[in-house]
Amino acid sequence: MGYSTFGGFDGMMFSMMPLFFAVIFFVVIGMIILTAVRGAKEWKSNNESPVLTVEAVMVTKRADVHHFHDNTGPDNMSHTSTSTTYYATFEVPSGDRMEFKVGSREYGMLVEGDAGKLTFQGTRYHGFQRTRD
Repeated sequence: MGYSTFGGFDGMMFSMMPLFFAVIFFVVIGMIILTAVRGAKEWKSNNESPVLTVEAVMVTKRADVHHFHDNTGPDNMSHTSTSTTYYATFEVPSGDRMEFKVGSREYGMLVEGDAGKLTFQGTRYHGFQRTRD
């Protein structure tokens, strides 16, 4: 009589563990599938969109930096890495603004206030050609 089962709670908890893990597994798999379907829809939509070139002004840019920390190995060494995604926002003559993901090289070349021709296809950035004053 040294152990208490709390009125059968221990037995019920252990019998529900497989169900709990199955639910978590299917939620994670569902999220992965949902993300893949959304990505495929955006890719298809971009491919079906015309490539447009419009007058635009580069109004702002931003960088989204993600830090990753990992403690691994037998000596519990800490590994840190970062990932940076670059964005540029353009304004067209109608006043509408569009933000695109751009590469690091392009990001470095863009200057706020530059006017030129923006080329894009759906949400896909193709380039920005500055006009000379």
